Amino acid sequence: MATSILKKISYLLILFTMGCLADPVVHKPERDIANAQSTQFLQEIESVAKEGDWIVTRGYHAGDVLVANATGIPTSHAGIYDRLQRQVIEADAGGVHATELFAFIEKSHRLIVIRPRWSTPQSRHAAILRARELIGKNYDYLGTIGFNCPSRFYCSELAVEIYKPWHTSKDRLPDVIKPGELYLWGEILYDSLPRDDVDSGS
Repeated sequence: MATSILKKISYLLILFTMGCLADPVVHKPERDIANAQSTQFLQEIESVAKEGDWIVTRGYHAGDVLVANATGIPTSHAGIYDRLQRQVIEADAGGVHATELFAFIEKSHRLIVIRPRWSTPQSRHAAILRARELIGKNYDYLGTIGFNCPSRFYCSELAVEIYKPWHTSKDRLPDVIKPGELYLWGEILYDSLPRDDVDSGS
């Protein structure tokens, strides 16, 4: 019931913001170009990313439109790279789950790889184990507005949570962590740029 109400509110907000913002929706290129770009992105991500790195994206789903418009930032989602499994562990309306890397890339208009400031060989291995342990947890709807539930996670909350043992008071983490602001706690290693701006070689 609560999920249904939240979905309705989300769609109403999308309709409102579409009238207030320019180009609130991004569109996927035609299939052959999209596949070529996704293959290119896969190769580039696998060449730079290590386990536990964050992959921040702009997706095509209605929820991505809502997040990008609500935050005023052109990215909308974040996942955790599981290099060994070639997967991305993410949290969305379906809860915390793993998505095959290429499938994650295919649903993304833009991808940015960020190495968390807390990442070391030891911490990132422990962090990815923690991320795997959290698969199956529910989505933290209230957390997106600052009322965090310790046993639930939204996407960027999950990304930061797995490094919690290495947080310090200097990190100054806000109550709501926006996907598009994760670079504040890490280093950008790769940016695919929006698909429409990429030369696919076709």
